[in-house]
Amino acid sequence: MGFPSLFQLVCLSWLFFISGTHQLQSSQEQLLLQLSKYLEYPKPLEVWNNYSGDFCYSSSSPQLTITCQDNSVTELKIMGDKPAKVSNFDGFAIPNQTLSEGFSMDSFVITLSRLTSLKVLSLVSLGMWGTLPEKIHRLYSLELLDLSSNFLFGSIPSQVSRMVKLQTLTLDGNFFNDTVPNWLDSLSNLTFLSLKGNRLKGPFPSSICRITTLNDLALSRNEISGKLPDLGSLTGLHVLDLRENQLDSELPIMPKGLVTVLLSKNSFTGEIPQQFGELGQLQHLDMSFNFLQGTPPAPLFSLPNISYLNLASNMLSGSLSNHLSCGSALGFVDISTNKLTGGLPSCLSITSDQRVVKFGGNCLSIDPHHQHQDSYCKEVHVKRKQSGGNDIGVLVGVIAGIVIVVVLLAFVFLILSRRYCSRGISVQHLLQKAVPDKSPAGFSSEILANARFISQAAKRGTQGVQIYRLYSLEELKEATNNFDQSTFMGEGSMGKLYKGRLENGTYVAIRCLTLFKRYSIRNLKLRLDLLSKLRHPHLVCLLGHCIDGGGQDDSSVNRVFLVYEYVSNGNLHTHLSESTPEKVLKWSERLAVLIGVAKAVHFLHTGLIPGFFNNRLKTHNILLDEHRIAKLSDYGLSIIMEEIDKLEAKGDGHKSWQMTKLEDDVYSFGFILLESLVGPSVSARGETFLLNEMASFGSQDGRRRIVDPIVLSTCSQESLSTVVSITNKCISPESSSLPSFEDVLWNLQYAAQVQMTADSDQKSDAASQP
Repeated sequence: MGFPSLFQLVCLSWLFFISGTHQLQSSQEQLLLQLSKYLEYPKPLEVWNNYSGDFCYSSSSPQLTITCQDNSVTELKIMGDKPAKVSNFDGFAIPNQTLSEGFSMDSFVITLSRLTSLKVLSLVSLGMWGTLPEKIHRLYSLELLDLSSNFLFGSIPSQVSRMVKLQTLTLDGNFFNDTVPNWLDSLSNLTFLSLKGNRLKGPFPSSICRITTLNDLALSRNEISGKLPDLGSLTGLHVLDLRENQLDSELPIMPKGLVTVLLSKNSFTGEIPQQFGELGQLQHLDMSFNFLQGTPPAPLFSLPNISYLNLASNMLSGSLSNHLSCGSALGFVDISTNKLTGGLPSCLSITSDQRVVKFGGNCLSIDPHHQHQDSYCKEVHVKRKQSGGNDIGVLVGVIAGIVIVVVLLAFVFLILSRRYCSRGISVQHLLQKAVPDKSPAGFSSEILANARFISQAAKRGTQGVQIYRLYSLEELKEATNNFDQSTFMGEGSMGKLYKGRLENGTYVAIRCLTLFKRYSIRNLKLRLDLLSKLRHPHLVCLLGHCIDGGGQDDSSVNRVFLVYEYVSNGNLHTHLSESTPEKVLKWSERLAVLIGVAKAVHFLHTGLIPGFFNNRLKTHNILLDEHRIAKLSDYGLSIIMEEIDKLEAKGDGHKSWQMTKLEDDVYSFGFILLESLVGPSVSARGETFLLNEMASFGSQDGRRRIVDPIVLSTCSQESLSTVVSITNKCISPESSSLPSFEDVLWNLQYAAQVQMTADSDQKSDAASQP
């Protein structure tokens, strides 16, 4: 009798366990649905509407990722489409791209905190607004928190200091307007801190200097002022980004492990410390647009890993030594607009093909057309020698007055720029060329081997994509039926393209590159490894490669096969030609595609050092998936192919320039904008015709004559004018007038915001009609 009772007890326990598991799972799903309701059912969560399975096993995408463990949600990532770039948001007037006035950040966080097992939380561009509640600390298990590109304002709550498991804290692109917290050292596991693009003010907090685990620190585009303290205690720091603040001290001691230092557009004074010449890991240094004086330390130019050095627009003086040596990796140097005299060292010679050097606006003894007279640079020194006693005080006062005026003018310019343009010229807009080792795109083996992401968040944002791997030639032959003609998709200057089906049923696109240049196996693998690091929601995902050959001599490598995800819904050029009503791309949809591509190109320029330029930007290479999300293809191949962007056909008018600089991507994108405005049938008439017709955009009659009727019937005038204006800038023949991609992206997002408002008003008017 005892045995059956025991058996029944075990069965009941098992049933109770199953029932409890189901209830827990169900409660988690209810919480997710409640969060979707709070967020007003954003597009990435539409997949939940008719989904009947377990949310934990739903497919991931760049816009939505859910990971579970033991039937509890441990990772939640949602990428929305409500950017937070607004010029006049003051924390009270709610912009149009935010969630409605009924949204409560406090209620949202309370519900969110019931997901007690969350370790990763990323809620980006969802239009959330309000102050960040103190209750956020209830998410005590969080290791990563990313609330970028929303409309959060006020202060960063002090209760965040209790979230001691945090390793990554990212609050970029919001409107936080208090001081930078001085309790950040309570986050003892923090490795990545980014508060870029807010309105944080006050001094640089000393507590940051006590976060010994910190690897990346980004506080750029804020209003932080005063002294920058000694950062030498941050021995693990690799990236320091303090651009576009109001720091006005002398430069302090820096950690020796730094790889990237961005200090431009502040008011740093004094000489560049000799200690900077001891930063052996340093690759990228930008200290332009400050008030630095004296002669730059010679060892700075010969650092073993330095590839980018920008000292432009300071008050540097004296002569550079004729015996100054440059590091083998140094590919870009800008010492322009200073007060340097004498000659130019041979390693910075304009006749060198090893690096790009900018030196205009000094008093150097070469290139007199772009140099000042000697008196311009010696004036300050002469006055100092002739003056004495009180005269020195007077001179210092005069100089201080000039500096204050310059700072005030710069501040006014910055305010106007933020209001009417973008947040300024990005560092990446100046980056033009890396050091060549007689290689096609100018990337040395050292740079290729040490290439790294500036923003580790770029990697974290794409954890749902497939892992990059190597394919055998036999696998690819099987996937394409031995590259049968039926799988052939097309051919261009970048090789043939085939559609394949892998053994697991996944469709892929396989591009066969015939190499113009022979590489060693190591060199080629370094280049492919660099390509494999590129992951972005608006890039066609590179899944792997296959090298045809495998010997150790250069001549053994003849072909490379690149395996991409297959995007089935055609390219932008085809969609712009559609006349079927259900397939036509309205203006708002075209803007969404353009914004996606601009984000991808901006990432290619800035997400990796060295950046990727010459990216074959044209409407044929912009693919749309089944949700009409744009994905850029054929990017980054310039590091493998020796000759890129050849004229594929005589009708391809706007491909007639040499793509050799960063600005050429902007120029190419300008013609994508133009084709989106006028349609492919007009753009096919060639570059010269389009450039001549651009003047027509200035009048209503001209626009009606040249702009695609679909655009005219679905756009607001302000939205259209914004895009026409940025298009004009992108295709300007003057390279110095070209906008940065950050500027382009901001203008497109603004145009989309204006269009969204117009569409909403139109719907309201229609609904109010009797």
